[in-house]
Amino acid sequence: MKCPFCGNVESKVIDSRPTDEGERIRRRRECLSCGKRFTTHETIETVPLMVIKRDRTREPFDRDKIIRGFLRACEKRPVSIEAIENAVNDIESDLQNSLDREVTSEYIGELCMDKLKTIDEVAYVRFASVYRQFKDINTFRDELEKLLK
Repeated sequence: MKCPFCGNVESKVIDSRPTDEGERIRRRRECLSCGKRFTTHETIETVPLMVIKRDRTREPFDRDKIIRGFLRACEKRPVSIEAIENAVNDIESDLQNSLDREVTSEYIGELCMDKLKTIDEVAYVRFASVYRQFKDINTFRDELEKLLK
């Protein structure tokens, strides 16, 4: 690691501590040339996940979009923020652990619906009605019948 004071590339680690719930490591270093101390942060390098939308355009994955969708679907329902966070964490983890660096928005939507079905059935139907773009009451009824089975 290059010293920010003298530019020397030789330093030694004095202290290491995990931060951000283990997502990063904070290291205190001492330059072997000038003796000054400085801090570095180490994170895991990730390849960005790209989402292929219905119109075939691509955009970076944004977990906040999923959270907003879950919050809308769970509005005025007895669902805790913790349950939403856990579900979104599971979805994001599934996507990051897959070997694919590009996923379709349809696949993400299906993962969301699977999670919502286990959290709250009303929230699931709300989400599905927007996601699947229900055109009429018959489409809505068909989805409810699937849920009841």
